[in-house]
Amino acid sequence: MIPAVRTSYNQQFTTAQYQDFLKGIAQDAGIAPSFRVAETPVFVPAALTAKLVQACEEIVNVILRPDFKTITREAIPPELKVPHENDHPHFIVIDFAVCEQEDGSLGPQLIELQGFPSMYAFQDVMARQFKTHFDIPGQLHNFFNGLDETSYYQLLRKMIIGDLPPEEVVLLEVKPEEQKTRIDFYSTEKYIGIKTVCITQLIQEGKKLFYEQDGIKTPIQRIYNRIIFDDLQKQAASLAPHVNLFQDLDVEWITHPNWFYRISKYTLPFIHSEFVPKSWFLHELPVIPADLENYVLKPLFSFAGKGVLIDVTPEDIDQIKDPENWILQHKVKYAPAIQTPTGPAICEIRMMYIWPDDTARPILVHNLARISKGKMIGVGFNDKETWVGGSCCFFESAE
Repeated sequence: MIPAVRTSYNQQFTTAQYQDFLKGIAQDAGIAPSFRVAETPVFVPAALTAKLVQACEEIVNVILRPDFKTITREAIPPELKVPHENDHPHFIVIDFAVCEQEDGSLGPQLIELQGFPSMYAFQDVMARQFKTHFDIPGQLHNFFNGLDETSYYQLLRKMIIGDLPPEEVVLLEVKPEEQKTRIDFYSTEKYIGIKTVCITQLIQEGKKLFYEQDGIKTPIQRIYNRIIFDDLQKQAASLAPHVNLFQDLDVEWITHPNWFYRISKYTLPFIHSEFVPKSWFLHELPVIPADLENYVLKPLFSFAGKGVLIDVTPEDIDQIKDPENWILQHKVKYAPAIQTPTGPAICEIRMMYIWPDDTARPILVHNLARISKGKMIGVGFNDKETWVGGSCCFFESAE
């Protein structure tokens, strides 16, 4: 999106560089990605950087509302509530489509947000390998707020581990070895220093949890949670015997599972900004819009694009049996903003926050990007194309 940088990158790109880049990722993480990684990062100009940061801070202001827990009290399905919810999420990720604005400039439009960790370790691995194998201009940065690789991991370790023994903090997931994001688990173990544990490996004694490490029963004081609980519920019957995480347990959550629902598509109708498409809860929709082709229908409780209806009809709306669990959102039009050797591509940018307990506001730290040439964005779509897939951004400073 920075024309001079884009032209130079495309002209200098070679397939051999790209293959070395992928090998570098696999060597660093100890495993190859299980999803397609794009041939290019996204180069974000200063004007778009400023709009992205402004949009994020306006959204954060909504999350900071004193009544935020009140307005999101219906967000958590009753059967999925977990005890001991804390005052704020430790992770927030905010996804934007890059769109063309009325004046022809590029601007962000909110797609989704989550009170849940993204690939915080792997995204740094990817950015580092881009900088190693390609000519990334020194004035462009993948971090925010003056962070670098060292201070970034220090901040993450302080929040995730704190003063606890690292072996008493675990990354928890369902069948982690089968997850598409498992490369991030490997990177987290390497750079944060905690083990990845499957829910079926947990041992419960009273309210306390343990796991076995090198044959030693080790207590768990804190969970870096990567489990999506409605997905856990769907798989529960097919899993090996496992601890019921919905009970009162003597453990601390980073991030507490309830925040996955509070900060989600459920939050969209409460956010009013030029960077946020108008959204309604379907059961509160005053009238079906005449221009329904300009809207998208999204289930509240799904992830990774599942269940989203892009070409909505009145019949689709009529057939929804639980309208309180859906939102109708004004459709955004992605700009073909990234020029690649195989044609223009669209992209989404994920802005990644952490919220340590000793800060008044969450801190913008890193990013993730997805590049696509199809209708849907996501590493699982249009994977037979080239110059598409998971990526990261390098930002021109907005200051």
